[in-house]
Amino acid sequence: MSLTRVATSFRNKFGSDPELKVRAPGRINLIGEHTDYNDGFVLPAAIDKAIIFCLSKRKDDEIHLKSVDLDDELVLSLNNLQRTDKGWANFLIGVIKEIQNTGREISSGFNLAFGGDVPLGAGLSSSAAIESGIGMAINEMYNLGLSKLELALIAQKAEHNFAGVRCGIMDMYASIMGKENQVIRLDCKNLTHTYLPFESGDLGIVLFNTGVSHNLAESEYNKRREECEEGLGILKKNYPEVSSFRDANREMLESHKLDFSPKVYNRCDYVIAEGERMSKATQDLQNSDMNLFGELMYQTHDGLQNLYEVSCEELDFLVDLTRNDSRIIGSRMMGGGFGGCTINLIQKDAMEEIKDRIIAEYKNKFGLKPTYYNVSITEGCSVI
Repeated sequence: MSLTRVATSFRNKFGSDPELKVRAPGRINLIGEHTDYNDGFVLPAAIDKAIIFCLSKRKDDEIHLKSVDLDDELVLSLNNLQRTDKGWANFLIGVIKEIQNTGREISSGFNLAFGGDVPLGAGLSSSAAIESGIGMAINEMYNLGLSKLELALIAQKAEHNFAGVRCGIMDMYASIMGKENQVIRLDCKNLTHTYLPFESGDLGIVLFNTGVSHNLAESEYNKRREECEEGLGILKKNYPEVSSFRDANREMLESHKLDFSPKVYNRCDYVIAEGERMSKATQDLQNSDMNLFGELMYQTHDGLQNLYEVSCEELDFLVDLTRNDSRIIGSRMMGGGFGGCTINLIQKDAMEEIKDRIIAEYKNKFGLKPTYYNVSITEGCSVI
């Protein structure tokens, strides 16, 4: 169990039990991919894979950080927070710095050990779990009075300013706001949400991890944002009433197709279509029609593969393996792309057989054995 492992590591390193323990979950996103930073809607949920934080106050201004999973450490001063060459530490330092920027006082240094079972590079937002968890832990330990929304925004700023990824708000929001057996219908423009029951019945959620992480991911993610901003600017120029893609439709896009480069046109086409799928998906969940919901997942993957161009051969292969099996009602790549996981809705009584087949065929094709995760939908960040 991650809690026992992290607490033991803390005790071994710092010679005492932690004063505070916090759980910060990873997330899945059922539909609404690459729409969060385009002021759209998304359907994420917190999951039963999490990062555990154990920490205690110090009597000086030093911060002692211990990554249990990486077996790495860092000591720094609360009064001189700088980006380091240890990538894992920048997620933590960034949040601490952004909290300071709000004017809240972190009155002393602290000891921290953290680790968990959110796999790195799998598209389950381990970085957002780290940022959300350290934010909640500091808020709790120093009684800073930050709201959950403020903590999500602080985590996002840390990702932008310290990790260098211009992510949307979805990952942090889901980690902090998650509820058991419910998905979050998040409005990424207004930062409001409603909960929808996820009544999967005889369906299980299974993630297959490609085991690859192509180095294009970070740079191409930021590039997609730039292409969307360029496309939105063209739409705004022709339609003053358009403030975001949610105000646009396919007819507007088609009417001015020659104003766009082919790539920018495709990016906009995908984002507008994904917004339409989100509306349908919400209705499908409310009607408990998981078959229609699964069809939308396949449509999303096709758009991410062909129009948004953030998939890769390994992801496409895993999705294609599911298309002709009636026991799998939906599959798509999940996350930023260029590797990571597919998310699949599979009949529970067929899961083991399907896993064995997919693992064997993937290994035969790529020489890699994909890992897989059965996940369930849980509460968001919480003090243990």
